[in-house]
Amino acid sequence: MTDASRLDGLTSWRSDWSGLRTVVLGAGVTGFAAADTLAELGAEVLVVAPAVDDDRVRVLEVIGARLLQHPLDAVPEEVVAFDPELVIASPGFHPDHPMLEWAATERVAVWGDIELAWRVRDKVEPAAEWILVTGTNGKTTTTQLTATMLAAHGLRAAPCGNIGVPVLDAVRDPGGFDVLVVELSSYQLHHLPLDGPGALHPVSSVCLNIADDHLDWHGSAEAYRAAKAKVYEHVRVACVYNKSDAATEQMVRDAEVEEGARAIGFDLGVPGPSDFGIAEGVLCDRAFLDDRRNTALELTTLDELAQAGLAAPHVVANILAAAALARSVGVPPATVHDALATFRLDAHRIERVAAADGIAWVDDSKATNPHAAQASLAAYPSVVWIVGGLLKGVDIDALVAGHVDRLRAAVVIGVDRAALVAAFARHAPGLEVVEVDTADTGDVMRRAVESAAGLARAGDTVLLAPAAASMDQFTDYADRGRRFAGAVREYLGGEADDGSAPRAPGLPG
Repeated sequence: MTDASRLDGLTSWRSDWSGLRTVVLGAGVTGFAAADTLAELGAEVLVVAPAVDDDRVRVLEVIGARLLQHPLDAVPEEVVAFDPELVIASPGFHPDHPMLEWAATERVAVWGDIELAWRVRDKVEPAAEWILVTGTNGKTTTTQLTATMLAAHGLRAAPCGNIGVPVLDAVRDPGGFDVLVVELSSYQLHHLPLDGPGALHPVSSVCLNIADDHLDWHGSAEAYRAAKAKVYEHVRVACVYNKSDAATEQMVRDAEVEEGARAIGFDLGVPGPSDFGIAEGVLCDRAFLDDRRNTALELTTLDELAQAGLAAPHVVANILAAAALARSVGVPPATVHDALATFRLDAHRIERVAAADGIAWVDDSKATNPHAAQASLAAYPSVVWIVGGLLKGVDIDALVAGHVDRLRAAVVIGVDRAALVAAFARHAPGLEVVEVDTADTGDVMRRAVESAAGLARAGDTVLLAPAAASMDQFTDYADRGRRFAGAVREYLGGEADDGSAPRAPGLPG
């Protein structure tokens, strides 16, 4: 059983962590960062994971952490004997995992890496401010945009969290930071407490959007939304929300924020007072200025964003959200403008791979759920759609029904093809649909590209926007995108441009 009073007192790097018996579940990037941190603090650490690569095994030994490789289909006897005071759960561990259910029964505290990082954020003083970013889609782009704007203002800013760099690594960086821009998944938010010493108090936060996702992990849409809503708890300056997504506004209304925190809306429409939006092709801030009822501050224009390959509607929405976060900590409008002039999207996000014979080939492998795929589809008028993978328990029907008019054809890949094929049959019975039925991972994209090439016409975009996770046939979404790009270039040979300059369409009229 956990000594709650001891854990309540662990609120600083300089607290007494010595000998704290801690089980760390998982030895991936997040789990390793947690184990390394706790070992440095003097805790007694037992890492439990199904499999660990040899290099990490050696490093865990060096830092003094014990390792138990176990399938974790049940609670290991070694864990029971260890009698942990604390369990650190890596984000992928499902809430009903046997280890977490055991911890609840035994009244052992469970933290995520984010709570641990918040408690020890003062290792390098002064501790950095935290800006939080979540949402079903657009998290990574918005996190990167925000950090870029902060850095352009001369702030030491680190994008971290679900973006790939553990927050624990950022708080332990000896150089220190002024601001951490923390991307949070619903998994990470699930473990955060709403109050108490482990509750976050960010300077500003955003939930970009909400659509059903990860329902197989959370158990229900309500639980998924409740996890996302935690991002607004105890915000001190700005709760940035999406005016086009009523759920995010309701989250702000329901949140317990600190006195003086403001609600700042954004969308692609004309902004009202305290909003960010677009007026006559100009992105505007009507929130962070004295006379916001009568005037607005110019940030950039749609024409300038188009030149930088940033004019797809969902990317523009991310830019407005990031600008609101940056402005909330004092970044001037001119600095936001200049930062956008050099920003480029990551690979596999509406990335133009090639073009030939009037047909564009676009990789949006990062569209791993229907909401992301919807944003991608909406950016192109005529599409041969490569779609499919692991649907994660999400209904695909509305996505198909909503975009029938812009589809030339569809090429369906992945293990969950049946639901997609049935949805096309219901909503677009005349649409040509090709199934790529193969278990050969190396052959999937070659066959998908060949099929798409036979269906596309001049003026079309062949769009990889799978609306599904990738792990059925690929290592991850990046592997899926790379294989798509390789298959396209192999098919087109010397006929294509190299796609090196990402191009996104402008906003619709």
